[in-house]
Amino acid sequence: MAEQLTVIEHAVLADRLSVLRDRATSHGSFRQALFEASAIMAVEVARALPVKEIEIETPLEPTRGLRIRDEVAVVPVLRAGLGMVEGFLRLLPDARVGHLGIQRDEQDHVPVDYFERLPPGLPEARVYVLDPMLATGGSAVRALHHLKQSGARQLELVCLVAAPEGLGAVAAEHPDVRIWTAAVDRELDENAYIRPGLGDAGDRVFGTL
Repeated sequence: MAEQLTVIEHAVLADRLSVLRDRATSHGSFRQALFEASAIMAVEVARALPVKEIEIETPLEPTRGLRIRDEVAVVPVLRAGLGMVEGFLRLLPDARVGHLGIQRDEQDHVPVDYFERLPPGLPEARVYVLDPMLATGGSAVRALHHLKQSGARQLELVCLVAAPEGLGAVAAEHPDVRIWTAAVDRELDENAYIRPGLGDAGDRVFGTL
């Protein structure tokens, strides 16, 4: 697990995470903080992208430079994952975007599929799965299964807050997938919510609370 998990340490990210956790944060401020936190995470995650050397012409002379080598795809887990997409696209504007709709059955706490639209070229792409809250891990595990079945081979999971239970579930089912998070929280409560967490990220993004 230690090699699979990266907890991003960044002063501004920690600041934005505190804004996201605060129950007094308005919907607009929550969305802005989520965008900023996601953009910071995108920078950190993208450090590992492979590059290739190219020849370019500056206004003054020829030189050599580096460009990102692989195709990149961003796949948010609906609906809360949508709030992280803009931050990633600000850094990686040419990334292809797919969507996986997986909701939690509030009684049994199991994932239920309701939508799937994935971009072409997944076998060759570096695929970032965006899911702000890694609680039981059910939705993330299901999303990763779907993507592997569609040919994705280079998968990374990016979340803001993770519970130990969710990390364990992903590690057990997908030990090959790197996990990035801004914080590992204490535990899940009896309703499978992360404690201390930040509430329901989807509700706070879309303003239903």
